Amino acid sequence: MEPGISIVIPAKNEAASLETLLPAIKRVCAGAEILVVNDGSTDDTVRVCQEHKVRHISLPYSIGNGGAVKHGARAAQGHLLVFMDADGQHDPNDIPRMLAKLEEGYDMVVGARTGNSHAGLHRATANGLYNRLASWMTGQKIPDLTSGFRVVYRQKFLRFLYLLPNGFSYPTTITMSFFRAGYLVTYVPIKAARRYSQSRSHIRLLRDGFRFLLIIFKVGSLYSPLKLFLPVSIVFFLVGLGRYLYTYFTSGRFTNMSALLLATSVVVFLIGIVSEQISALNYKDSERREHQD
Repeated sequence: MEPGISIVIPAKNEAASLETLLPAIKRVCAGAEILVVNDGSTDDTVRVCQEHKVRHISLPYSIGNGGAVKHGARAAQGHLLVFMDADGQHDPNDIPRMLAKLEEGYDMVVGARTGNSHAGLHRATANGLYNRLASWMTGQKIPDLTSGFRVVYRQKFLRFLYLLPNGFSYPTTITMSFFRAGYLVTYVPIKAARRYSQSRSHIRLLRDGFRFLLIIFKVGSLYSPLKLFLPVSIVFFLVGLGRYLYTYFTSGRFTNMSALLLATSVVVFLIGIVSEQISALNYKDSERREHQD
């Protein structure tokens, strides 16, 4: 394994799983930099990192999974970044396969979980909806939009750092950003193991359900907002037109509801146009940053 590879692991209270994960990574990726970003943990994460002699960064308080990833990307020394979870779900043995795929000419390789690797039916259903929406938006098959296991060139990843949120939706943002910028993204099938028995997920269904719904809108706003707003505008227009035709032939009048629906369709369409321009400016700014680097 070349020294130009940095394995970035955001961790919050995952000391128990890191005890097993870190030695496994060292066996498979000898010579690679291993960087654990301690996201305000209250357990023995620092002690475990010191015992296994891996580099670690301790944040004074928790800023979220995405925030920890950004800190790790800035601090990493390798030109290739490998991101993986600290909870034991990702198998280090998949890293060489992903790196080999990257060498075929891709800019980012993502570990795509198989159908039985998702934690619960609700998670698998939600991810399936996200994948289909993202595939429709980009015109490319996206088997796993939210996977946190990926290999990417550091300089290209840093281009979009300012767009990434601090929460759990960072994989969605970086994936759609790469597609929007015309970078080549591919997927390698992986089987995610069950979360380490003593480790609890930091994602709560009730607390984060609304946030995951926002991923749908983030997908649209990052890639092509008009492609998301236009169908909504058409629905309002057709409903308004249908309402108008109904009231015209039944009572010979044009109602306020018809006017409201038709006006809403125009407003939604215009919002899509403006959002499209804002999105284009965002990526123009990222291209300027790349040329400056």
